[in-house]
Amino acid sequence: MSQQDFLVELGAEELPPKALKALFKAFSNGIRNGLEKASLTFDELQPFATPRRLAVIVSGLQSQQPDQVSERRGPSVSAAFDDAGEPTRAASGFAQSCKVSVDQLDRLKTDKGEWLVFNSRTEGKQTDTLLPGIVEKALNDLPIPKRMRWGSTRHEFVRPVHWLIMLFGEQVIPCTLFGIESGNQTWGHRFHANHAISIAKPAVYVDTLEQQGRVIADFEKRQQQITTGIEEQAKRFDATVVVDANLLDEVTAMVEWPVALSGNFSEEYLELPEQVLVCSMITHQKFFHMVGADGKMLPKFITVANIQSNDPEVVISGNERVIRPRLADAAFFYQTDQKTTLRAQRERLKGIVFQNQLGSVYEKTVRIAKLSAFIAGQLQHNDAAVTQAGELCKSDLVTDMVSEFPELQGLMGYFYASKEGLDPAIAEALNEQYLPGFSGGPLPQSIDGSVLSVADKIDTLVGIFGIKKPPSGTRDPFALRRSSLGVLRILVDNKLDINLRECLQYAANLYPALPAGDDVVEQVFQYMTERFKVWYQDQGVPVEVFNAVCALGIDQPIDIDRRIDAVNRFRAIDGAADLSAANKRVANILAKQASVTDTALNTALLEQGAETTLADSIAAKRQEVAPFVEQSNYFEALNALVALRGPVDQFFDDVMVMCDDADVRNNRMILLTELRSLFLQVADISLLPNK
Repeated sequence: MSQQDFLVELGAEELPPKALKALFKAFSNGIRNGLEKASLTFDELQPFATPRRLAVIVSGLQSQQPDQVSERRGPSVSAAFDDAGEPTRAASGFAQSCKVSVDQLDRLKTDKGEWLVFNSRTEGKQTDTLLPGIVEKALNDLPIPKRMRWGSTRHEFVRPVHWLIMLFGEQVIPCTLFGIESGNQTWGHRFHANHAISIAKPAVYVDTLEQQGRVIADFEKRQQQITTGIEEQAKRFDATVVVDANLLDEVTAMVEWPVALSGNFSEEYLELPEQVLVCSMITHQKFFHMVGADGKMLPKFITVANIQSNDPEVVISGNERVIRPRLADAAFFYQTDQKTTLRAQRERLKGIVFQNQLGSVYEKTVRIAKLSAFIAGQLQHNDAAVTQAGELCKSDLVTDMVSEFPELQGLMGYFYASKEGLDPAIAEALNEQYLPGFSGGPLPQSIDGSVLSVADKIDTLVGIFGIKKPPSGTRDPFALRRSSLGVLRILVDNKLDINLRECLQYAANLYPALPAGDDVVEQVFQYMTERFKVWYQDQGVPVEVFNAVCALGIDQPIDIDRRIDAVNRFRAIDGAADLSAANKRVANILAKQASVTDTALNTALLEQGAETTLADSIAAKRQEVAPFVEQSNYFEALNALVALRGPVDQFFDDVMVMCDDADVRNNRMILLTELRSLFLQVADISLLPNK
């Protein structure tokens, strides 16, 4: 079967830079999925993207779809024919639905019997007839939150569409999308080559566009060229360029012919916090900054132009003129904000709503401060600094600097607290309160910062669940999934031994009333437990291990983590599976019997050697593992209990638990209860897989 290359390119007005990477990857995946669904094979699929185009080249695409063979199973032969061998209504109905006669049906023999089947073969279609539908579906499935219309048409896309290429080999595939008919013409760079360019075949697309259109279509190649360019600029000053990955992606999505240039700004602005300068340059100008050998920021910047200028100094001068007022504004905000204390700024939070049913941001700070003190008490940590940090944690939200640069919230609180001369622990807590900022992000390093972050997140979780607005599907406006995992990671990684359920209850009590009532604590606890389970699964921990630990109803995440680690390691020990099976057997026996009235084992009723041996082994192991459990050394506890494998196996081989003598039977139940209790000090290993 012959093969040809396929090219699709959709040309549009400038696409959203921050979304371009996601768009071209989704477009590429959509094309791939469409081809695979149609059973069309190909050698390679490569995506391309610039500010004005999304494109995909499929190399070695087969020119015709293979024949489609399908098998439809009908009734069993025994049900399809009566004793006389005549077709029943079941057989006739099945044949009629397949539009054939009963004698045209085939038979299929399986381990479960013989069945009537209908095998059909549909001739494969020409690939060029399938491609328009595949492309259209890929475009319709793009992750575009809000589509726009243009002109008098009712077509919708992220930006107005201006041209469409659909080439299979050298032939144009007839197709109309967004009111645009397909062809073989693209457009070059808006300034260097603003004209139509014909593409002879997919294989020459990249080179033709670059040579005739001054457009580097390959996103990765363009990004590498930018990286090389900005590094070369930094070398001119014996400096190092600081590359923010998100900024690099955004800049790559803004240019088709990148040219790196460097400029200067006044040294007086270096008196501002470095983060303020960087934020201003990234947010407004998309500039990269440089640091010297000492790691300090230099009064210089690097910009990436989308044009090869005959006079680069003019471009540089223009960028310097633009950055000057931006930095001046930042300096003004910084100086103005320091004229008011964070305590005074806090009063302004009374007029800002956190959530309609949950009150103002000011009221939230009151709750955070009290909850922070409660958590600090559980940790036996001085609560003075963290309580004050809780009261001031949102004060910087009303500052001029954060109003201009919302991403600096928390950080500006840190700077302003430091300038006021507040306790450094308070300033650091304000800086760390929003950590982790993303999944897998860095955690707070100080105890006060950890406590404040946990308190803030728990207050939000309890409040939002309390008004019956938990996350649903992909909708999570208050980032409760991230908050839940953030709390758990902080408690586990920073080894903060607090009772999570008690903290949730304390947080709920700080609200005057919540529609969810008394159920809110359990709802939030279970929700967080589910997030915990997913977190461990992502780390390769089987769900059975998590369930074995959580079956004990433990409230301390750090203790849960220690037990999960121990049980997960225990699984690899020789004999662990047998002990798990034995525990399952014991659990089933105990579950089927009424509660044992006596709790103390009567050694006089131990009739057989195997039960005496097991009783002695349990007593010895109880003494041995007690210190391990007390020290939370759960693996050593389980490791010590492995020695019970022999006595347990011998017990079940030699002893009939459910004997006729009620007293002996009850005594043996007590013995099994003691055995199970030993393991339940760590986890319910009966829930582990036995193989």
